[in-house]
Parts: sequence; structure tokens; C-alpha cells
Amino acid sequence: GDPAGCTFCHTSPEERCSTCHQRHLFNPVVARKSEQCKTCHWGKDHRDWEAYDISIHGTVYQVNKWDPTQFDMSKKLADADYVGPTCQYCHLRGGHHNVQRLSTVYTSMGMSNADRGAPLWKEKRDTWVSVCDDCHSPRFARENLQAMDEACKDAGLKYTETFKVAENLMLDGMGEPMPKDLAPDWSGQH
Repeated sequence: GDPAGCTFCHTSPEERCSTCHQRHLFNPVVARKSEQCKTCHWGKDHRDWEAYDISIHGTVYQVNKWDPTQFDMSKKLADADYVGPTCQYCHLRGGHHNVQRLSTVYTSMGMSNADRGAPLWKEKRDTWVSVCDDCHSPRFARENLQAMDEACKDAGLKYTETFKVAENLMLDGMGEPMPKDLAPDWSGQH
């Protein structure tokens, strides 16, 4: 499962036009829809789609995406005036194709903590706030960024604790949490 999840997206050059615009129907309208990002950014290794989809922004998108007065995908991103942000509205702000330029400031399980204090870290955070203040106040954006900092720090600690528990179980010879003779079969019976 892991190789299939990775190689589906990472076996070919990632920055091809057809990654977002679709090879057989090269249509900017398709590339402006959040579902297009779901092609790669979903599943156990990249939960970006799931996080967006259940967020308030994703909910606004899902409820209103069929209404062209709320989401007119025929307009260029630079001219877009959506009722809520799509992935593209924030990450491809103004139609700029460098997604990393406006990416969020976090990476997997807080690994980007090593970058804190670096000029690039501050620049990315300031840029992040400037994207949010298209619709929100800068204070609101900074407070939410701080809340995410705390949540990521807490998640990183829980992640570390979990691996320590698993490591201790392995050292105690309990690497298999459910012995085969006690594991339920497909019907839930022993």
C-alpha cells in the first residue's frame, strides 16, 4: 500500500501541466476546482484533502460549488471572488503556478520546527497571514497561526509518546498486539 500511495504521484515529474489541468481535457476551469488537488493530496500519507474537506472553508466550498454566483470557475484566479477559498485560491494565489511559494508553514509531524527562527520561516508565516487577510483580519490570521503552532507542538509530543509506547512494547516482546489465536476473523468472531 505504501509504495502504491507514493509511486502513484511521484514516479513522474510532478510539475507537469497535466497534473492539474488533465491530459485529455486541458481546461483551466477543471484545474481551479479543489477536487483536482485530491488526485494526489489525500489518503494516509497526505491528508490535505481530508483536512480541507472537513474544514469550514471546505464545507463552504462543498455546499456552494455548484452555484456559479458563489464559485465562478470560468474567471481567472486573479479575478476570482469566491464565497470561500478553494485550494487553488490560496495556494495558487493570483494564478501563480508555484504552489510551494504560498504553501502552509507546516510539514509532516512538525518536522519544519527545525526552520523556526530562520528568515525563510518568518517570510513564509508573513505570506501565510497575507493570504488569509484577503478575507480575515491580520490579527485573526496570526491568532489562528499561533493556535496551529500549539496544536502541532502538542501533536508532535503525542506522536513521540506513541512511538515510545510502541518501542517499549517491541522491547518487551509484545510487537504483535493481538495474538493470532485471539484475533477476530472477518466476521468479528474468534
